[in-house]
Amino acid sequence: MTINSSSPPGIRVCIDRGGTFTDCVASIPVPVSEEHPSGRKELVVKLLSVDPSNYPDAPREGIRRILEIATGKPHPRDQLVATENLESIRMGTTVATNALLERKGERCALLITKGFKDLLLIGNQSRPKIFDLSITKPDVLYQAVVEVEERVTLVGYTSSPMGVVDNIDPNDPTFVKGISGEYVHVLQKPDLVKIKEQLLELYGQGFRSIAVCLLHSYTFVEHEQAVGALAQEIGFTHISLSSAIMPMIKMVPRGTSATADAYLTPCIQTYVDGFVSGFDANLTKNVSLQFMQSDGGLVPVGHFSGLRAILSGPAGGVVGYGMTAFDPKDGVPVIGFDMGGTSTDVSRFNGKYEHVFETTTAGVTVQAPQLDINTVAAGGGSMLFFRNGTFVVGPESASAHPGPACYRKGGPLTVTDANLVLGRLNPEYFPKIFGPKENESLDINIAHRKFEELTAEINAYMSKDKAAEGSQWTDMTVDEVAFGFIKVANESMCRPIRALTEAKGHDASKHILSVFGGAGGQHACAIAQALGISSIFIHKYASVLSAYGLSLADVVYEAQEPSSEILSEKSMPALKERIQALVDQCHQELGKQGFEKDLIDCEIYLNLRYNGTDCALMTLKPEEADGWDFASAFVKNYKYEFGFSLPDRDIIVDDVRVRGIGKSGQGSNLSVHEEMKTLNPLPVDPSKAEGMTTIYFETGRNDQTPTYLLEKLAVGTTVPGPAIIMDANSAILIQPSCTGLVTSSTVVITIGDGHKSQVTTEMDPIMLAVFGNRFMSIAEQMGRTLQKTAISTNIKERLDFSCALFGPDGGLVANAPHIPVHLGSLSHAVKYQMEYYKGDITEGDVIMTNHPAAGGSHLPDITIITPVFNQGEIVFFVASRGHHADIGGILPGSMPPNSKELYQEGAAIRSFKLVSKGHFDLEGLTKLLVDEPAKYPGCSGTRCLRDNVSDLKAQVAANHKGIGLVKGLIGEYGLEVVQAYMMHIRKNAEMAVRDLLKGALRRSEGKHLVATDFMDDGSRISLLVEINPEDGSAVFDFEGTSEEVYGNCNAPTSVTHSAIIYCLRCMVAMDIPLNQGCLSPVTIRIPEKSMLAPSETAAVVGGNVLVSQRLVDVILKAFQVCGASQGCMNNLTFGVGGKTLDESTGDAKVVEGWGYYETIAGGAGAGPTWNGQSGVHTHMTNTRITDPEILERRYPVILREFALRTGSGGKGLHPGGEGLIRDIEFLEPMEVSILSERRVFQPYGIAGGGPGASGKNLWVQKRLIRKKDGLLVAVGTEEEEETEVVFRTVNLSGKNTAHVRAGDRLMICTPGGGAWGSEDNKTEEVSALPPSSVVHSRGSVNDYQSLQEASV
Repeated sequence: MTINSSSPPGIRVCIDRGGTFTDCVASIPVPVSEEHPSGRKELVVKLLSVDPSNYPDAPREGIRRILEIATGKPHPRDQLVATENLESIRMGTTVATNALLERKGERCALLITKGFKDLLLIGNQSRPKIFDLSITKPDVLYQAVVEVEERVTLVGYTSSPMGVVDNIDPNDPTFVKGISGEYVHVLQKPDLVKIKEQLLELYGQGFRSIAVCLLHSYTFVEHEQAVGALAQEIGFTHISLSSAIMPMIKMVPRGTSATADAYLTPCIQTYVDGFVSGFDANLTKNVSLQFMQSDGGLVPVGHFSGLRAILSGPAGGVVGYGMTAFDPKDGVPVIGFDMGGTSTDVSRFNGKYEHVFETTTAGVTVQAPQLDINTVAAGGGSMLFFRNGTFVVGPESASAHPGPACYRKGGPLTVTDANLVLGRLNPEYFPKIFGPKENESLDINIAHRKFEELTAEINAYMSKDKAAEGSQWTDMTVDEVAFGFIKVANESMCRPIRALTEAKGHDASKHILSVFGGAGGQHACAIAQALGISSIFIHKYASVLSAYGLSLADVVYEAQEPSSEILSEKSMPALKERIQALVDQCHQELGKQGFEKDLIDCEIYLNLRYNGTDCALMTLKPEEADGWDFASAFVKNYKYEFGFSLPDRDIIVDDVRVRGIGKSGQGSNLSVHEEMKTLNPLPVDPSKAEGMTTIYFETGRNDQTPTYLLEKLAVGTTVPGPAIIMDANSAILIQPSCTGLVTSSTVVITIGDGHKSQVTTEMDPIMLAVFGNRFMSIAEQMGRTLQKTAISTNIKERLDFSCALFGPDGGLVANAPHIPVHLGSLSHAVKYQMEYYKGDITEGDVIMTNHPAAGGSHLPDITIITPVFNQGEIVFFVASRGHHADIGGILPGSMPPNSKELYQEGAAIRSFKLVSKGHFDLEGLTKLLVDEPAKYPGCSGTRCLRDNVSDLKAQVAANHKGIGLVKGLIGEYGLEVVQAYMMHIRKNAEMAVRDLLKGALRRSEGKHLVATDFMDDGSRISLLVEINPEDGSAVFDFEGTSEEVYGNCNAPTSVTHSAIIYCLRCMVAMDIPLNQGCLSPVTIRIPEKSMLAPSETAAVVGGNVLVSQRLVDVILKAFQVCGASQGCMNNLTFGVGGKTLDESTGDAKVVEGWGYYETIAGGAGAGPTWNGQSGVHTHMTNTRITDPEILERRYPVILREFALRTGSGGKGLHPGGEGLIRDIEFLEPMEVSILSERRVFQPYGIAGGGPGASGKNLWVQKRLIRKKDGLLVAVGTEEEEETEVVFRTVNLSGKNTAHVRAGDRLMICTPGGGAWGSEDNKTEEVSALPPSSVVHSRGSVNDYQSLQEASV
């Protein structure tokens, strides 16, 4: 059906098929009247998404019911649905999301470049949860993988001007210009005969869907297209080529995108075919059938793919609130708050949809434009726990089955039960669909009974705890407990909202809160009050807004191509040509769908970044008349996002994108803001109340809370709180001091100050959870500020930093993000400075330190410490630690593998007032970073002072942000209360650790815990743990540990503390606050002058990255928790440049160059209930690895293989994880350094399990020799005699530096993990653990947190 059809108007149906309910909103043509001035009326139908005893398909059943109501004629279920009255059907569906979550997609196979069969399994090598010893990673989506023998690589590299290649022979067919403008070198063409055999074998195995991902196919598509043509010829029904799905650089997300498409699109097609089969034949001819994509745009059914359907359901809600709550005239941005049964979706709209282009859902990272919708594991079904003296909400969910306790199916206590007990849900107005016959209402009695049991448990625990302190506990009531859980749930939902807004430089309080979803109305006022938001908009279709939003959405077609151009006047003509071609493509496609040219808008974007950075911003074409000044628009956006610009760097165009928009003409022109200006508000008539109910608020029970039906309230009515407004499917709670205003489409709630109960210094388990969230939020927002304002790749993009809050005693209060090696050491740094200055710290001072003897880890990690003053006294400290790219020393990067003295690793600063009474001491800083390190033999000062200064200023700014937030918290609760809860939270962590240690002693039958392990040089680390059975305290005694080594495998004392606190947190196995309390029960004894307490001049770089791992192995071995993991970080650096001698003068000079650093994953240890994970980072590191395509674009290398090292995991009942093989070929001479361990001593197995394989580093030397005598031909000499190429493989050992030549390769084989249990006990295959009901977070906020946890 064309858009401009002259046929009479029909029924328009919009459907949101969710996991539990399917919502249908129909627009039915009626005669124009005062009641229906638009000639249409709306109808809402809600039904269960799965009800096989009554109907096979919920959306079709919804349409059938709508047609019966609209026409007044029966439409029997056993007949095809007639479509003569239908004009359009628009649908959002969770079919793709559910298939992904439940892993119920189409069986598919992956074809990938040889050497990379395990690439998508390895992914970015980081582990999802940093404290889980039983590491679980989502399964890959393919069931078979085939390696294709083909290879191309990019010509030249971008990390240095030396990498520009401009002398390519145009007659050489092996050099081809790609779509992005980059040249590729075809090293090996695909053997199509062999590939056909491989495809036929897959076809014979029953595969019909395949994904193809070949290296650099984002720019060079020929090889993928050739494979695709063969597959089509053979008869595969679905072929996903990564170059066609999403032509963006990065092989891993492009590959996972292609497999996701191959996995999901057949499911979508099967669902669509089933849906269509229930209608008469005219559906596809005369009715417009469209589906919502993840990007908020509609597409015809024929263009709907699985890859772009992952957020199909929630995308409609974003469109719905964006089109109804945002007014372009006043421009107030809107936060969308969609609270459902299992989770809450948070998003933001400011007149343009905020898209992300790479995100992770259900463990699958995909490249596709998606609305930035952030899922929080807190919904009506979130389960409630009392753990360790604190209230906990989620992330476990009761889901739809068994559901909350009140659903009458034996479910647990949830947020829904708390709202029911508090009176915020009225069973009378809830659907009667529960009980054995599905005809009963919510059961408040069972919810109340379960809360009584939990309340008794809480009171017993707290009474015992208070008695131990010599004080008395006042018992809590059921109401107080239920309300406490609601407060904790609200705070947990506020944290991601703050993070989402702060991340983009916005103030959460300067937004409108648009609330929708079935559970949102019960929490709206409390969420708004906590965020400082003054207005809430709740649409009349809030409970079905995702369906209603479909009626307001536009049809979208996107076209995108990769690029590698420098943005300049010279490149703009060619870019304009490419843009115009994409615009024409969009017009053509939308024209086919019936859109006239004047109904088509095209948004033009360039994906831009500064050269040498990874932070690309999708930049919209400016609206000015000329409108092609993308550079100014990019710089403006960059400054707004990050607070600075890089004027001396080129701007690179990564992608050219055009978003074609076909205006549907179905949008609403009504602005709530404009309507409110015309209203004459009148107080609600009390007689309109349906009755009075009793509801518990902060001030206690209110037995006279009126309930109103929204349909009976006239436009302009104001409803003061407390009150409940009911609509057909949800309840809106208007809290005391808030006021609701009814407009024609929306209930607008104005937020008052509200009542806050007096919080005392006495420990309250509810406020304990609230303060835990608030303290952590301070550290998180400090991190956001640091990441926004830093300039270096390490901090801005790898997020290699930590921010933390400390008490006036220097003890840790909250640390974020969780970089294990920073966990215990930051407190050492703060305490050292307190002792160093002995009170000589004034307001306006900022202290800088990195020295190992002053609480440092290794020298590149610089710590900035700022005191927080209140009335002239230091009441807290804030600190930030960031890894700087260089601080001098003998090698670029300041991480030399063979350093023997601390000075060789760069500037060592015990204490320096970077800012003194508000003055930034640049002169003193330059002396410390540039002049001092260069005084030592073979050393230079920092090689990037400007970046150092910028990053240090960013750290100062982050601390300043923290100070403001701490003072705000003090202003809200008072200093005494805030400091009291600082101590309460520490005690909470301490109690958890004491319980852990007591349990460990019981398991060891009262014996001391003992363990020993060795470094590869033979140095011993010994540990004896003596636990007191009475109070759960412990002594960790490292007596017997070897002396300080003449090398860099010495660990500062703070690193031992970090390893202990990390291990304790892992063994506690629950989410406890990470603070000083974790170490309160522990006494640590380290022998003086040992490798764990080295002298002040000892080299320590290996201690931070290698000894820290061995410490963890030793501690976990003592506790007999699991087999050893790889015990290494496999630190690899290569590059050119640095300090050298001028051959003519003999003077030292610095040669400009480039450098690269990475750490490489290995095998994880197995435990009593789990197999070790393969190819993953473990324990004290979690860094991500550079994507193969980015690696080869930036540096003169070819990655020949990146795969699992088969057979390297320990053998046992539960085998250890496999290590990795990383084979790199160098295309130019350069210096290569490796800093690694476990090349001699194998990772131990436990409980009879076998050890993992030790690692090895092999240097494959490519050399030219003379045939006549076998002598090596000198580099640079011309030989007339015949020569031949030979390869020599040598073991580079664990720690070494080598000067490699072009053609040389380095093959790093990382260690495997140790096994648990003897193979003799293996009777059957270990079964996978049952699927968890934990809700997994999603969106840019979660991706940011994951990246923070992927740093060292």
